[in-house]
Amino acid sequence: MSTPSDTVPTGASPLLSVRGLNVTYGRGRRSAPALCAVNFDLAPGEIVGILGESGSGKSTLALSLLGLLADKAIIEGSIVFQGQELLEARESCWQSIRGARISSIFQDPGLALSPVMRVGDQIAEVIRAHRPSNRKALKQECEAILREVRLPEVERVYNAYPHQLSGGQLHRISIAQALVCRPELIIADEPTRSLDVTVQMEILDVLRSINRKWGSALIFITHNPALLAGFADRVIVMYAGRIVEDGPATRVFRRPLHPYTKGLLQLIPGGSQQENVMQRGRLPAIPGSLTDADRLTQGCIFEPRCSARIALCQEESPTEIAPERGRRVSCFNYGD
Repeated sequence: MSTPSDTVPTGASPLLSVRGLNVTYGRGRRSAPALCAVNFDLAPGEIVGILGESGSGKSTLALSLLGLLADKAIIEGSIVFQGQELLEARESCWQSIRGARISSIFQDPGLALSPVMRVGDQIAEVIRAHRPSNRKALKQECEAILREVRLPEVERVYNAYPHQLSGGQLHRISIAQALVCRPELIIADEPTRSLDVTVQMEILDVLRSINRKWGSALIFITHNPALLAGFADRVIVMYAGRIVEDGPATRVFRRPLHPYTKGLLQLIPGGSQQENVMQRGRLPAIPGSLTDADRLTQGCIFEPRCSARIALCQEESPTEIAPERGRRVSCFNYGD
């Protein structure tokens, strides 16, 4: 059986290594895990898409990697970043890592931008938090990153307040904040969700350009598989806090192994799987929904919604297998 490290080039060390990550909000036997036994590696410069519906654990994973989980969260396992165990790090250590070595881009720029500060000053604050710099150098760095994210009229944008900019411009400002210290890892949690398709593609193009130019690795979290096609190097599919499939994006999109992945890929507009379903006269959809009772079942957690379930699925939870190098799937009846 292969391990998550099979996704890292031979001889290279992972930039990020996650092992046995469990997160639970609350205590007691009836407390369902938000993350359960999550394992994966991320290579330097790799773009990994984390794909799943709402409630699949994607955002909890992002917050875990940023050390931003709520105090009530119980977290177990290991998160090693560049050889350093992050779950043992103190908050002072996290403050030196966040923004400088690991940065984040969230869905709503309002989470990262103050309405009462000029945009340029807010980007400069990120630099100032991690290293000393004089005002002239700060302005030059901020203007340079605004150009990198392809914002026109850099001087005007630098001196603008957030309310004076469009939604697409604000998302680019949020990206500029995340990139200004040239981090080794960027975590983007649904960063294009509220944007129209054209602007979404522009943002993806900016992120891909930065990845190629600087070599920053990217974890891109989304519920929309169409955003990952032709963008991500690898796709990790999550359901109910578990990784159910992991593999190179081209192979996952061409031949998904898990029934849940197949259902998600039916939702891609114009995709061959969607066209086949539409020819039968119905819109593509995954039946049912995840319930709290499903999270505590002894069998496969996806079984109530699965079109390929067998009797064993009600009795046992599938273990992870590797049907081919670089691919992982948790399913008794994978590929059918």
